[in-house]
Amino acid sequence: MNRKKGLVILEDGAIFYGKSIGIEGTAYGEVCFNTGMTGYQEIFTDPSYYGQIMVTTNAHIGNYGVYVGEAQSDGIMISGLVCKNFSFPYSRVSSKESLFKYLEKHKIVTISDVDTRALVGYIRDHGAMNAAITTQTNELESIQKKLSMIPKMEGLELASKVSTEKPYFFGDENAQYKVAVIDLGVKKNILRKLSALDIYVKVFPYNSTYKQILLWEPDGYLFSNGPGDPQPLIDAQKLAKIIIDKGLPCLGICLGHQVMALASNVKTFKMFNGHRGINHPIINLETGRGEITSQNHGFAVDKNSVEQQPNLTITHQHLNDGTVGGLSYGSDYCFSVQYHPEASPGPNDSDYLFQQFIHKIKQYQTQEIINS
Repeated sequence: MNRKKGLVILEDGAIFYGKSIGIEGTAYGEVCFNTGMTGYQEIFTDPSYYGQIMVTTNAHIGNYGVYVGEAQSDGIMISGLVCKNFSFPYSRVSSKESLFKYLEKHKIVTISDVDTRALVGYIRDHGAMNAAITTQTNELESIQKKLSMIPKMEGLELASKVSTEKPYFFGDENAQYKVAVIDLGVKKNILRKLSALDIYVKVFPYNSTYKQILLWEPDGYLFSNGPGDPQPLIDAQKLAKIIIDKGLPCLGICLGHQVMALASNVKTFKMFNGHRGINHPIINLETGRGEITSQNHGFAVDKNSVEQQPNLTITHQHLNDGTVGGLSYGSDYCFSVQYHPEASPGPNDSDYLFQQFIHKIKQYQTQEIINS
């Protein structure tokens, strides 16, 4: 294969060199890196990465192919891929096709043979920024001009790009419980986890109202993960405020956690680099137990702002930088976490949070019977 020269162009003018894997073109987006040693398919299909250029720190990408059951959405969500060594052949029995065919089908521009150690080090030192990756190396000036006009992630509403347009169901309609999932960019494994706990799920668009959802009479609510800045999601914040004020059973994950915090008069902020990987340490402040977690977020909840709200309690904390990892909201029934208890990829240390959600639904229903 005659592989063309490829470039990674950062908005501050820095350029890193590599080679095209054979998918030609130019892609734009915020450049970020994930430190996971496995799970590349789950990462590429995670709606939280919509519009981002992914740099993988693992040296080998593609070596075990792709398997349909590991996809977290119906397509690839990253806008482009940068890696060190790209493997065209693969060697896993359950895989159905190569990563190259998968990327080619979705027209994902990919640049390999990049010094990813140097690139990641540069991003860590200079912060997250927009970038372009291209095989059109003779059009550098026009690419840089277009790159300068790409909007920043801060203030960017992206949930509408990945949310369902119409409500849909997931799981067994005869399940014991019903949970409404507000789709800000939900991963399929969240739905699978809920279904496995005898929950029938109805997934609602990101801008659904409380009245629309209430017609289904759910037992609980879940605000999902998703891409972009939480601050523009005004409709979701209004919905979260109603649910929190009523003290209904509710779980927020990642972007959903940030939306619930904003609904509680707590500020969020754009992180310098963000947390993206499957080995992030969290301490559960209620139990004193540590968790190794899967994380993927470029925004976070402001800790000082939380501490000014008497009805909020920090339940989890990131051990690397002390950022807020989880919150509880006044009543006994609403809580949220900044990380991904459904993993995919990642460890299962936080799987108990789904059990905790079910327990809170049961508690709420028992209390309702007592009060009736």
